[in-house]
Amino acid sequence: MVDLLLLGCGGGMPMPNRFLSATLLSYKGRKILIDCGEGTQVSMRISNTGFKSIDVICITHIHGDHIVGLPGLLGTIGNSGRTEPITIIGPEGIEDTINKLRVIANWLPYKINIIENPRKPINIATEFADWNTIISTIELEHSAPCIGYSFDFKRQRKFDVEKATQNNVPKNLWGRLQKNEKKINFEGIDYTDEMVLGEERKGIKISITTDTRPIDSISDFIKESDFFICEGTYGDDEDLPKAIKNKHMTFTEAATLAENGKVKNLLLTHFGTAMTEPEEYVDNAKVIFNNSIIGFDRYKVTLNFEEE
Repeated sequence: MVDLLLLGCGGGMPMPNRFLSATLLSYKGRKILIDCGEGTQVSMRISNTGFKSIDVICITHIHGDHIVGLPGLLGTIGNSGRTEPITIIGPEGIEDTINKLRVIANWLPYKINIIENPRKPINIATEFADWNTIISTIELEHSAPCIGYSFDFKRQRKFDVEKATQNNVPKNLWGRLQKNEKKINFEGIDYTDEMVLGEERKGIKISITTDTRPIDSISDFIKESDFFICEGTYGDDEDLPKAIKNKHMTFTEAATLAENGKVKNLLLTHFGTAMTEPEEYVDNAKVIFNNSIIGFDRYKVTLNFEEE
């Protein structure tokens, strides 16, 4: 199962009742953080998430409301006793930005690995957890280089006893091959995981796009996501000219993407400061895509793998 926690749902500047953009995904005891706006640490502390087990930080773009909280967070992670490396993924310019931000987070007890503007999916299987999770990215349309993310949490295939027996795989190798050791040579014979594993099983897919206009390529990118987290800077359709000018979206546009992408749930976030009550505009989304949810700070949902 994957826990999704919306740490902050604001855009532009923090408000008394709304922190800035940050989302936390927890899987098998480890964490992925997407964006780190001002107030992220406070929201994490309120949620009692802990800091030490963040392995990957994904930054959508280099605007303050998505990254200003990062230097302080890196320091807090170091103070938590973290010594293992952390990977930071981001758009063009992220490496230079991280290096400059570290002027106030210079002495860290762990290494930072930076992946800038990745062109192909990243498998984040790490030494810290038995993950088989693919991170994909898409270039978005905003006023600065910006990327969206898709997280595909692969489900471990079932062990097929009949298949293993038919392939004469020694029982003492079953456990190792089940845990995705690809090939084992035993007594001069090669045994592979394909000799013991059953069919692929559906995993969990979570996609996020913020900040952007609703470009056509998003629908395919988010296809059949269990949760699509999307910016909804403007709830009122009358604000469409502002959305176009500032390269953001309305609720209606986000819902249209969700409908076209055949996702299960749309979670709206990144609300503009002028929109004090996003719930007032929820029908603008629901009339197009019924499973539209108005996000709020520390909204949490647990996603379970589907039973066959």
